[in-house]
Amino acid sequence: MSGDALTRRVRRLFSMSGDEFATRSRQELGKRVDAVLGLIGRDFAETPHASASSPKFFFTAHEVPAILSAFEKRLPREYAQIVPRAEQICEHRFDLLGYRDLDYGKEIDWSLDRVHGKRAPRKSFYKIRYLDFAECGDVKVTWELNRHQHWLVLAKAYRITGQPKFVDEIFAQWEHWHRENPYPYGVNWASSLEVAFRSLSWLWTYHLLGDAAAQRPGFREQFLRSLSVHGRAMERYLSTYFSPNTHLMGEAVALLFIGVLCPELPSAERWKDLGWKITLQEAHRQVHPDGLHFEQSLYYHVYAIDFFLHARILASVNGESIPAEYDATIERMLNALAVLGRTGAVPRIGDDDGGRLFDGQRNRTEHMLDPLATGAILYKRGDFKALAGGLREETLWLLGAGTAREFDCIAAQAPKQTSVAFADSGLYVMNGATRQIMIDAGPLGAGSGGHGHADALSICVSDQNGHVLIDSGTYEYVGDGGERDLYRGTSAHSTLTIDGVSQPQPRGPFAWSHHPTSVAEKWINGEHFDFFAGRNDAYARLASPATHRRYVFALRSGFWLVRDVVEGVGQHQLDAYWHLAPEYRPADGSRFIGKQGNVLDVVTPEGGDWSRVIEAGSCSPVYGEAQAAPVLHFSTLASLPAESVTLFKARESAALGGSLRSAGESGNARGYVYTEADEEHWMFFSPAGARWTLGDWSSDAEFVYWGYDRKRESGLLIVCGGCLVSFAGRELVACLGRVPYFEIVRENGFARVLAPATDAIVLRDTGLGALMMTDPAVSVASNAVSRPNS
Repeated sequence: MSGDALTRRVRRLFSMSGDEFATRSRQELGKRVDAVLGLIGRDFAETPHASASSPKFFFTAHEVPAILSAFEKRLPREYAQIVPRAEQICEHRFDLLGYRDLDYGKEIDWSLDRVHGKRAPRKSFYKIRYLDFAECGDVKVTWELNRHQHWLVLAKAYRITGQPKFVDEIFAQWEHWHRENPYPYGVNWASSLEVAFRSLSWLWTYHLLGDAAAQRPGFREQFLRSLSVHGRAMERYLSTYFSPNTHLMGEAVALLFIGVLCPELPSAERWKDLGWKITLQEAHRQVHPDGLHFEQSLYYHVYAIDFFLHARILASVNGESIPAEYDATIERMLNALAVLGRTGAVPRIGDDDGGRLFDGQRNRTEHMLDPLATGAILYKRGDFKALAGGLREETLWLLGAGTAREFDCIAAQAPKQTSVAFADSGLYVMNGATRQIMIDAGPLGAGSGGHGHADALSICVSDQNGHVLIDSGTYEYVGDGGERDLYRGTSAHSTLTIDGVSQPQPRGPFAWSHHPTSVAEKWINGEHFDFFAGRNDAYARLASPATHRRYVFALRSGFWLVRDVVEGVGQHQLDAYWHLAPEYRPADGSRFIGKQGNVLDVVTPEGGDWSRVIEAGSCSPVYGEAQAAPVLHFSTLASLPAESVTLFKARESAALGGSLRSAGESGNARGYVYTEADEEHWMFFSPAGARWTLGDWSSDAEFVYWGYDRKRESGLLIVCGGCLVSFAGRELVACLGRVPYFEIVRENGFARVLAPATDAIVLRDTGLGALMMTDPAVSVASNAVSRPNS
């Protein structure tokens, strides 16, 4: 062990609370005791006893035909895939994570990572270094198989066809797995979360099989005894301090399920109470007030929703009172998901785990809106229904065949167009008519930030055609190359690096050298625009410290512009990356064509000193899969302060693009003008409180935008953080005091003022027309000053 690693361990030891130290010590001792007991042949199972309880699953055996009928009618393509998938599984060929058709041969090796050809050692589970690629390969591949979610496919195929071979395959795998994986030996006992997933799959499979399981001689007792070993392992080795996130949550949900559905077990009542208690506790602890999960990963956010929904529905059908706070938390989480998936394409932020609770194959971004179908029914939300786009198979099994009628009775509602700040999580979402921009100004994540990425101030964009600017994804957690660090590093995100280093440096697969701080300094939402300004201190650690600031201005129905400013002293290498979705191909250095023939122009100022190159990048749409994606890379070696400005314009056709040029600079004030056909768009940036003059323009605002369309004779003036604007010596507008922002819309010879405050703004009745080079006279509409809707 290196000196640094030893130092970190010592510091970690002394940072533990008394309860953490006692819990960890008890767990470590327990593992060693279990290993000794296993050597002498200890049977860890509980002996079931008779019970008068009649617990309920999500459905009864008699309801399965009706659910399958609704499944076939509502989702015929997915229904038709069940039997072929089951046939493939009977041949021991599996689709795991992003890997397809992995052949495990005649006899399944349950400890094998088939992708990399590595087998985990057969020894006491606590001795296995499961994150060591040399010892176990990628253990996620092994664990995905051992979750036994494929048994649900076999059970459904049996209920569809009545063919006993599918049941026989389940029981053959059951018996073989138990022979090969006795507790406490092997990698499949090394993670309590994986024990939880397997337990849940078994319970689902048992209830799907119905009489085929109940009538098998002695199976109910075998089933209960094995689940009791799983329950014991989870209770003894809960991830209370090891990984108190979705690990702890999944373990709690599995304990709840075993406790509710297996009342014959002596520990059932205790497990039920413990599981439900932790589930409610973690719903409160792990979810921010803004509704997002605290791991800073949108995939894990959906993971958490799945756990909470399944627990809530099972508890409810078994007569458990559902606290209002718990329901409110789930609805907030679903609402956050709906906001982030408004275009139908949820951005990838943070790690993509690749697994799901109900069906491990629904693990791509297009499947992340699935929980909204269930949420639409539970919470009577028409916007959830609209975004879900239809029923999901999972919803039918969770809520019953009658769910289809309930879903149809809910009136679909278009999602709100307003922009949203998830301030607790640091995600800022700009919504336009057909476009969504998401800016990440949040922390790395809870604890070690293990599932967060080094993506401070990165941007993801989607529109009605799908993803536009993307996060590169995850690809893997462990491997024999540097892919883990590459995909979660700063250069794999649409943001900026300084001196070629990642914002924080990786320290193992699930930790970082330090946790930088991002701060949103401005967040303004007008009727026609959104404006963000933020900073990140990730590079304060450099020998010559630097600060990255990012400004994003987006017209709701037009382009968006990103201004990056690097403050500090000395000379630094600066690199800005723009990761485009794989569907885009470069037409030239500044234009990209999407799969629908749509166009994205990426425009930079003429004559700038940043080099520009299109690189062959890579993104991972799902764990284990990589595909080519273009990366636009800007680079310069500059003495600070320095800045870069990039304008993006999405189009539906290959019309002529525009040009961007400097409109002057004075001190720290900078101006830019974008020209296209009959339009001109002027944008000025300045530090707060500074009076500036650039060419004909003068103001004390932090940001000023003036855009006009000669053909339509319309103009829009936006002022943020100021009170004065003049052009060519003529005062256009004055305020009695500094206001957060205001907009002035000029159409048909009339001006309309939009502002958060209805007083304090004085609009001069000349000047706007002159700016448009039309009739200089302009009338101020009666009651012209109004509050914006947002």
